[in-house]
Amino acid sequence: MKVVFRTSDAPLPRLVARLVAQDALPSDLDAVVREGAAAARFAGKVGQVFEAFVAHDAGVKRLALAGLGKADATERSASLEKAGAALTAKYLTSGETSLAIDFSGSGLSGAEAASVLFGARLRGWRHDVYRTKLSDEQKPSLTEIVAVNAPEGAAAAWEIESALAEGIEFTRELVAEPANIIYPESFVERAKARLEGTGVEILVLGLKEMTELGMGALLGVAQGSVREPKLLAMRWKGAEAGASSSSGPTAFVGKGVTFDTGGISIKPAAGMEDMKWDMGGAGAVAGTMLALAKRKAKADVIGVCGLVENMPDGNAQRPGDVVTSMSGQTVEVINTDAEGRLVLCDALTWVQKEYSPKTIVDLATLTGAMIISLGHEYGGMFANDDDLAAKLDAAGKASGDKLWRFPLGPSYDKLIDSPIADMKNVGPRYGGSITAAQFLQRYIDKGVAWAHLDIAGMVWADKPGQTWDKGATGFGVRVLDRYVRDVLEA
Repeated sequence: MKVVFRTSDAPLPRLVARLVAQDALPSDLDAVVREGAAAARFAGKVGQVFEAFVAHDAGVKRLALAGLGKADATERSASLEKAGAALTAKYLTSGETSLAIDFSGSGLSGAEAASVLFGARLRGWRHDVYRTKLSDEQKPSLTEIVAVNAPEGAAAAWEIESALAEGIEFTRELVAEPANIIYPESFVERAKARLEGTGVEILVLGLKEMTELGMGALLGVAQGSVREPKLLAMRWKGAEAGASSSSGPTAFVGKGVTFDTGGISIKPAAGMEDMKWDMGGAGAVAGTMLALAKRKAKADVIGVCGLVENMPDGNAQRPGDVVTSMSGQTVEVINTDAEGRLVLCDALTWVQKEYSPKTIVDLATLTGAMIISLGHEYGGMFANDDDLAAKLDAAGKASGDKLWRFPLGPSYDKLIDSPIADMKNVGPRYGGSITAAQFLQRYIDKGVAWAHLDIAGMVWADKPGQTWDKGATGFGVRVLDRYVRDVLEA
């Protein structure tokens, strides 16, 4: 789906949408449309859509009224996105190929108009690559949205938001693909293809390089699979010359378990197919790097993805094995299904040794316990720095990728102490998300501000949401992009 801007004197598509504030129907509406909207109880509430047909130039046009909600709503941007998304949801498979959104009389700013278009574009993303028997009524027909009478500044704002949308769509694509299509090597190749020509520098480590570096924790997870593990690093140097030289880049690190059977500690069969999205953290990092590059962000950022497949092969790591991480710390592997932290710990050590960042944010679909805690409404956040936590929380609220902070503390450390190694990879059943974060914290160097985002409940949705259909949501890209805008580019 593409969004284009068109002057008001150009021919309009057959389908035209007018934006309506709550309890404020436009005075120039045809009387029949006005009475029909009132009869249908259309009041301009967020997400409401009313449809009518009106005579126009000896023909008929399809007219939709879309509710914007109240102008003073506390989450105005989210409301505007929902308004645009509601239009796409209604007309995506309607048979119409083009939709014109008329911004005249809406009272929106350029940035607010871009929010409407942003929601409309995001809601139009679908993954139909492998569906060969869709009827014509099921296939998306809407391919273009035309912005008419857009307010001043809308085109410039859209340049930025369209780059973000592209990053989110790329993340959704990676997360939605099955594990026989996206595995460590193909993840790398797809990222290379999408980032080609953007200016992002790419470095890839394979089995040989990681073995030489002593990444025993990550490699222990991968040893049961025929798929070779990869470490993908993507560097965007968009900061002004010398601006980041003293502090190094900001690092985003993603867990990329492209399929997680649980290994020898195998998961139940029911629902295991969902574990193709266990690389949602890495997907979010890759999508963020694409978005930053596309909008030419003035920031120095390194994105790192630890990519493995966790399988129960005859060569797979066993419960009770002890592995040595790149940091030199040893881990007793109690449960091979607690593999994400083993991947992340070596990725975290590597990025610190290689790039010396002062700030790190990692993202991972790390624990089922996080879904028990927060459901599918928030991502969990852990941090060793209150200022970083506050900035990420603000970025989450502003972007819609909302976060909820959890505690860290020395009292939890004893739960992952091992009698034969430096630590265990799991603690007891209670506090599972916290002990996972405590595990990762042991790999953060002194003086580095670090946050861990456990997004297990957010990367996939079993039903449509505000700006996504059922399936991959693209969670994580928006909060990282907003953090870069508000903190690194401020």
